[in-house]
Amino acid sequence: MNAIESLPAVVDLLPHRGEMLLLDRVLVVDEPGVTVLAHAGGQTWYADTPNTMPAWIGIELMAQAIAAHVGWRKAQRGLLPQRGVLLGTRAYHCDTHFFEGELEIDANLSFIDESGLGAYRCAIRMGGTVVATANLKVFEPEDFEQFLNSQIFNASMGAS
Repeated sequence: MNAIESLPAVVDLLPHRGEMLLLDRVLVVDEPGVTVLAHAGGQTWYADTPNTMPAWIGIELMAQAIAAHVGWRKAQRGLLPQRGVLLGTRAYHCDTHFFEGELEIDANLSFIDESGLGAYRCAIRMGGTVVATANLKVFEPEDFEQFLNSQIFNASMGAS
């Protein structure tokens, strides 16, 4: 585990900016995974009520935690973070309708292969209690723009 002084800033690990960046800081990061901090608060684009996050945003919190871990792994090799794709999850379990206050999001690497396909076990803690879990599948293509324009991606999204 990294000492507090050596923890990277979230903005150095993720391509997200402005209102799309939901994470506040990295709490722990190492080869097996990451724990990040987020706060539900203010009047934001996703808020149903002030100072809360709807439970559906948990998938994005988990995806951003994964992106932070992938970005950290790249930084360890002297590479810059790249854009990736959340492929999905079979089951997102959440015991609440909304998040409030301080949230800790864990993303622990299950596997990753040379093509950039990976899977993570994720959890969200609110007030120290796990309130959401999921196993997320992700993909980081070598050339993101080419991937977006590929026939495979267009077919999978229902485009012609």
